Amino acid sequence: MFTLSVRIIIMIENTFGINIIPENEIQRLEALQRYKITDTPSEESFDGIAKLAAQIFNVPISLLSLVDAESVFFKANIGMGNAKKANRGKSLCALAILDKSVTVFEDALKESCLRANPNVIGDFGLRFYAGAPLITHDGFLIGTLCIIDQKPREFGDSERAILEGLARTAMDQIELRRSSLETIDQLQYINKQLVNTQEDLKKAVQELAEFNVEMEATNETLNSTNTELSKSYDLTISLNNDLKNSQQRLESFISKAPVAFGILSGRNLVIEVANEMILTVWGKTSSILGLPLEEALPELKDQPYLSILDNVFTSGKTYVGDTAPVKLEIDGILSDCYFDFIYEPLKNTDGETIAIIVIANDVTERINKKTELENLNQQLEIALNAGHLGSYNLDIKTGKMTCSEICKSNYGLKKDDRFDLADLMNCILPEYQEVVSEKIKNSIKTGLPYNAEYLIKWPDESLHWMNVSGLPSYDSEGNPAHMTGVTVDITKRKNYETQKDDFLGIASHELKTPITSLKATIQLLTRLKENPNHPMIPRLINQSSQSLEKLNALVDDLLNMHRISQDQLQLKKQTFNISKMMEGCCNDIRLDGRFQLIIEGDRSATVTADEHSIEQVIVNFVNNAVKYAADSKKIYLMIESAEKNIKVTVRDFGQGIDPTVQPYLFDRYYRASHEGRKYSGLGLGLYISSEIIKKHGGEIGVESKLGEGSSFWFTLPL
Repeated sequence: MFTLSVRIIIMIENTFGINIIPENEIQRLEALQRYKITDTPSEESFDGIAKLAAQIFNVPISLLSLVDAESVFFKANIGMGNAKKANRGKSLCALAILDKSVTVFEDALKESCLRANPNVIGDFGLRFYAGAPLITHDGFLIGTLCIIDQKPREFGDSERAILEGLARTAMDQIELRRSSLETIDQLQYINKQLVNTQEDLKKAVQELAEFNVEMEATNETLNSTNTELSKSYDLTISLNNDLKNSQQRLESFISKAPVAFGILSGRNLVIEVANEMILTVWGKTSSILGLPLEEALPELKDQPYLSILDNVFTSGKTYVGDTAPVKLEIDGILSDCYFDFIYEPLKNTDGETIAIIVIANDVTERINKKTELENLNQQLEIALNAGHLGSYNLDIKTGKMTCSEICKSNYGLKKDDRFDLADLMNCILPEYQEVVSEKIKNSIKTGLPYNAEYLIKWPDESLHWMNVSGLPSYDSEGNPAHMTGVTVDITKRKNYETQKDDFLGIASHELKTPITSLKATIQLLTRLKENPNHPMIPRLINQSSQSLEKLNALVDDLLNMHRISQDQLQLKKQTFNISKMMEGCCNDIRLDGRFQLIIEGDRSATVTADEHSIEQVIVNFVNNAVKYAADSKKIYLMIESAEKNIKVTVRDFGQGIDPTVQPYLFDRYYRASHEGRKYSGLGLGLYISSEIIKKHGGEIGVESKLGEGSSFWFTLPL
């Protein structure tokens, strides 16, 4: 036994790096030889089993292999061309006979024992292998029924059970074949004995008188022969019964198979076989057996499948459908269904198609759930993007967070930056950290939603307000597992609220000042009404007029603000010369004499716009220069003509504007801070100017350096 095992190991080129010779190799080979099946031609019964395995598992290759001392013989070969055998040291079937369970390699490249195998690393590109051993009645593993694919795939318990069932059926056929061969040998032996006996009988008849004793012996031999014939007849009956039982087992296997299976006979596609699964899929009962498919399923009339089946029947070529849509009438309702299916032609010995095997898998629920999930995800993504909401999922046990790109951007991060709970707490300002931590803990403890507003610092040191919500989830044992929620940057809202509160305070103060002055003046005038010639009356009237003008200007700003917010700012466009308009505005400043307004540039430039609104913008720029650049005695009003627009600039040489302030100058309610100085106004002038220019389709901006002055500009399309 040891010598034979060594000889086999030496002669086999073992590519697996492990021992592939079973301990009972000699007895196993003896068991294989008694079946007289190695290196024999293919047989239809075994080819049919291999083809059925390939169709059920939707693989390109299926083999019925017999593992001899040095070679693996293919008794049935589906998908491997004309190959008859393979080297045992290279065939994966050599591994499959080492275990009575199904041997499965879902991805051959991940198996250390296969990294040197030429079938895996070579041009053939084997990736998936599943082999169920062929086990004799006395427990020897003589071969396999295997399926092979050139791409990785998963192989579950139910599929293993199916492959084992097919392997047992194949082994039953091998046993029947062996029994049939032995019966034939016995019959041949008996026939030979009969011939010899007949010859002996002839001799015995001729020499009857002389060999009476031998005649009696011959009669005994005949009796014995008759007994053997009787036994042979009984054995034949037993074999027929075994064959019938095997057929019943195959029919039962097909009937209970977890895939839809049917056979359509003839050009009319008469339903000959339909298992329980396919009847359920069709929404029919066994009453449709014997009916043409078109009659049994009339809803297929205007669908392509009857035509496809007819083409399979006439061409003899297999058709494979992948998630194909089909309308089926189930319980009287026409429903949309989806299937993975195979139409396989079944041919006679002359190669003519006589029937079509239908194997299908209902994937409707999977497709519907996938579509529903895609729609929900799309709706959620649209909603989150529309609200600029970032989403996150916190693993409560580890503190790890999975965040959307918007969520990370809310915290000043890039989509590939790491952002876990610890990182979150570090970016929250210290005065908010304890409150946020307590809210998260309380939400996890109570299961109630968590919501917090807090101030954070971005990596660029800028401060931002965040509003964050979340809801905890728990595992099957009730332990906290995750918290899922959304984040939104509310910095603009917070700033707007602050500016709005400031504006209300400023507005009330600015309105109260002229009203108080006007009230005091009117009270004095009331006291002097009996003395109309009093010298104070003209001065009090002038003061009243100035207060009314200031009050009127403030009310105009508020009205313009209201019109802009309601999108009711109306433009009355006309063509006018900008230089002439500049010469006619800001006369009060010219008359005052403290500032010199200098117009430069293209004095012939004309534009089509609302002249009153554009004048309002220029007056606002000039008033700001007077107010905030009191030391700049010269204020330049410059006009530049370009190919597509006119640019107007008001330049002063005052103290300039801080670069950090400049981006907010045109925001609603914004007022620049000027330490040690007090200026009147609501802080709406630049915002109203910005909206007027935008309404005209132009642009507005500022250029300023501290100590060098400021240039406020706008453009208007020609």
